[in-house]
Amino acid sequence: MTPTPSAGARTKKDSANTDRDLKGLGPEESEPPSGKKGKLIGLPSLSATSRIRLASATAMPDANVGTVPALDDARGRGDDAEMVISDAARAIRAKAWPDATDAQWNDWKWQLRNRIKDLAGLERAFTLTDEERATVTELADRLPVGITPHCAATIDQADAKDGIRKTMIPLADEFVVDRAEQADPLNEDGDMPVPGLVHRYPDRVLFLVTSFCSTYCRYCTRSRMVGKSGEYHFNYQQFQTAIDYIAAHPEIRDVLISGGDPLTMADDRLEWLLSRLRAIEHLEFIRIGSKVPVVLPQRITPKLTAMLRRYHPLWMSVHFMHPNEITPEVAVACGRLADAGIPLGGQTVLTKGVNDDPAVMKKLMHGMLKIRVRPYYIYQCDPIPGSRHFRTPVETGLRIIESLRGHTTGYAVPTFVIDGPGGGGKIPLMPQYMVGRDGDDIILRNYEGELFRYPDPLGTDFSPLVEE
Repeated sequence: MTPTPSAGARTKKDSANTDRDLKGLGPEESEPPSGKKGKLIGLPSLSATSRIRLASATAMPDANVGTVPALDDARGRGDDAEMVISDAARAIRAKAWPDATDAQWNDWKWQLRNRIKDLAGLERAFTLTDEERATVTELADRLPVGITPHCAATIDQADAKDGIRKTMIPLADEFVVDRAEQADPLNEDGDMPVPGLVHRYPDRVLFLVTSFCSTYCRYCTRSRMVGKSGEYHFNYQQFQTAIDYIAAHPEIRDVLISGGDPLTMADDRLEWLLSRLRAIEHLEFIRIGSKVPVVLPQRITPKLTAMLRRYHPLWMSVHFMHPNEITPEVAVACGRLADAGIPLGGQTVLTKGVNDDPAVMKKLMHGMLKIRVRPYYIYQCDPIPGSRHFRTPVETGLRIIESLRGHTTGYAVPTFVIDGPGGGGKIPLMPQYMVGRDGDDIILRNYEGELFRYPDPLGTDFSPLVEE
């Protein structure tokens, strides 16, 4: 048996792979240039020569239903809270990264350098099944493996049916492509007026700024571009072109910065983008979409949040999948963001065997609220190639919403949506609570299945209580 290098040891090949992958930490270096009764019926331009001195693109230093983990006193704490190391994190560290110190573990750059990216790394941390082992070996140029040490601590080391594990370790089902699946099912590329900028809705745009993520989710909508280079390149000249487009279109009031994951970029690189977007007068607010607070909470430093708070109104959509992701570390990270005045919305992809049980989803929604994240969207899984094993019937999502509405606080009830294939945009779906109409009344069903009449006269806006 070939000996496995210790977690602290790095070979030349490891270094080369790390350097290659971390190019995604930031773009490539270049300077910025009413009636009758009836039947019950169904129902300012920026300078192209703006420049700023920037740090290295890599920002590298020289050197089943789970129980929501106890948050202890980390719940709700923000910038004044030291980053913690949970018991689960210490256990996985002792197994797979035994030489790592507390300081290293809490360094987000160390976490990125020491991601699990290959079979050897997976074998160190987990007991793999034959299928998992064979699939990783055969991935070729498909979406690569990428798991931060922190994320690894949230995965059951031995149970292949663990929900988070299914989203991170590939299975052979990824090689089975359904005829309805497409590399770009939402036609984002077709709605790009300039590279990296998707303008689909009238008043908002999606700004893709990197192809790098700290972890790679196996159901990723943008698996065509993340974790690889190919035709997608991100650099300052491209950024400036997108910013100039936004500045030239006063109907745009909202920008969502995404990728990849923009929070994997260095602080100064991210601030370069935010400062130039904030200088556009008609741009009302900026959003960032990220999974980093969940899988790389060490990235949410006081320095980062101090920078972000300079660009309000700034919102953040955070990607959660399972209750076991809500760790003490994640509570601290979300607390720091919330204390910086950043409203946090939770986004979840409905996936089979991960969160398609109403009890799991309710636990996740409650867990997010406890750490000041408001559940925002549940997405039907997009039909990317090899995703059939993740997709549930649409009725599953409707059943989950029905299990939440009325049975818990409305703050814990997100909107269930399908992103219309081909670029149709988000289409909200809800259980049918309006049963129909009976003359001047509409018939409503509440969360317990009881029917109620509500007066809604046809053809009139107002009926006086007392006739003159």
